[in-house]
Amino acid sequence: MAQLLVVEDDERIRTAVIRALRERGHAVSSAGTALSGLQAAVAERPDLVVLDLGLPDLDGRELLRMLRAVSAVPVIVATARDDDGSAVQALDAGADDYVVKPFSAGQLEARVRAVLRRVAGTDASPAPVTVGELTVDPRSRRVTHAGRPVELSPKEFDLLAHLAARVGTVVSKRELLTQVWHLPYGGSDKTVDVHLSWLRRKLGESAAEPRLLQTVRGVGVRLAEPDP
Repeated sequence: MAQLLVVEDDERIRTAVIRALRERGHAVSSAGTALSGLQAAVAERPDLVVLDLGLPDLDGRELLRMLRAVSAVPVIVATARDDDGSAVQALDAGADDYVVKPFSAGQLEARVRAVLRRVAGTDASPAPVTVGELTVDPRSRRVTHAGRPVELSPKEFDLLAHLAARVGTVVSKRELLTQVWHLPYGGSDKTVDVHLSWLRRKLGESAAEPRLLQTVRGVGVRLAEPDP
């Protein structure tokens, strides 16, 4: 059973989502505004947040950015905004998945299960990978750099783990969008670029002076041993 938080201002939709998720065995709490949702996420430490973008006090994307500053909790955006730009912006802001209203209870539950599986990993996860001073452990979803823990969002970890499983190999942004973001027809390269920028900052490097995360112009990116 997972502990879920639903942030949705429409009482009718919120009640229906809560009921559907509870019927499927989850413990569910809720909030009707962005700020109360942020407070609940920090205080309750849910396993996953279902987030509407059209909130009365703040846009849901702003709440997502605030949440990402204090928590790595997985977030599924559930919204009526069905344009590609909104989806890309939400993913860029740190969402783990995006579902458009109206959606079925079964569809939302399937997405919840899929995100939780990606976050939790399985016993079949590969062994830790060490590259220079960086260690990525897919099983525990922990990252250390120079002996210190690195706090990553779920999507940042998924991106790094995908590269770590292919050390030294250049991975295209299209592959990253389909395999990490699960967008079957690709998406905006900016989605990858933003997450790479966040990763580099947390690893103490930059695009101008990369060490571990090396961009091959026009091809993709690779995780590799730093040059001597």
